[in-house]
Amino acid sequence: MELGVYTFGDNSVDPETGKMYPPERSVQNLLERAKLADEVGLGFFGVGEHHRPDFPISSPSVMISAVAAVTKNIRVGSSVTVLSTEDPVRVFQQFSEISLISLGRADITVGRGSFIESYPLFGDSLGEYEELFEEKLELLLKLNKENPITWSGKFRNSLDNVGVWPRPYGEGEIPIWVGTGGTPASSARAGRLGQNAIYAIIGGFPMQFKPLVDLYRETAANHGHDVDKLKVGIAGFGLLGDDAKATKELFYPYWHQTMGQISAERGFAGPSPESYRMQVNHPGAFLVGSASEVKDRLLELKQGLGLSRYILQMDLGNLDHQAVMRSIELLGEIAPELAD
Repeated sequence: MELGVYTFGDNSVDPETGKMYPPERSVQNLLERAKLADEVGLGFFGVGEHHRPDFPISSPSVMISAVAAVTKNIRVGSSVTVLSTEDPVRVFQQFSEISLISLGRADITVGRGSFIESYPLFGDSLGEYEELFEEKLELLLKLNKENPITWSGKFRNSLDNVGVWPRPYGEGEIPIWVGTGGTPASSARAGRLGQNAIYAIIGGFPMQFKPLVDLYRETAANHGHDVDKLKVGIAGFGLLGDDAKATKELFYPYWHQTMGQISAERGFAGPSPESYRMQVNHPGAFLVGSASEVKDRLLELKQGLGLSRYILQMDLGNLDHQAVMRSIELLGEIAPELAD
């Protein structure tokens, strides 16, 4: 199983000024973390897309290009690209260029987004949430396999024997992962299309996702795809430290701040110490603690779900940079024991 890190470039309020930290602070920290993740042998570094003041990365392809340029071995990619409000042709071109910069280390992870700001920003309708994603994913997959391309749909102009350049490094295909939620429909979609699937599990109990993973693989097999070649991943919260108790205590206020803001915006119950304790300890979804504790949890999930990739979001609420750097070092130390 490949281990990695993903980030939204979380920013937060400077308690001394009452204003947001400058966004360049988060961006520069991100680049340092990516270089370290590469140096310690992690398998993937992902960058997400948002359109909010607390997440200063609105164009993941730009940031991933910078990451590709300062790393040598680690795979780089989105986590996720909000494909519903993007032009698939531009997404394909951008990631083909990242593939050339990185000499073939680029992945695309596509999803519909956990926030909705991009829909009114780019003129797309939430009423067409499902249709937008289905059609644009169909086009992206076709672009990855065919050149020139002929295609027609509802939400963009048709393409009639059109060439799309550049092509990825070595004229190959870019690995595409489909971000899946906690619904059977999203798992079945990824399986039907024969694409890698990654589950965002930021609450609950990961092993409860096994029926969805089984459905994904069953659907893929029923549609003629080679299940042995398909990969399943998880993206979730995590932080490794030298002391388990201290690491859990460190992570809590940043998690509480982030989830408190989101719950207030969306009108659901806010975070609590009780819910945190449930999630941060086995069998909860947060992989927070000592390296040995997190390693044991990862081994259990690898075996129980047949995972190929697990990536951790460590920098919730702009968590201390040095703590994140230490966490990346420790994740690198246990990575060889989890490799296939």
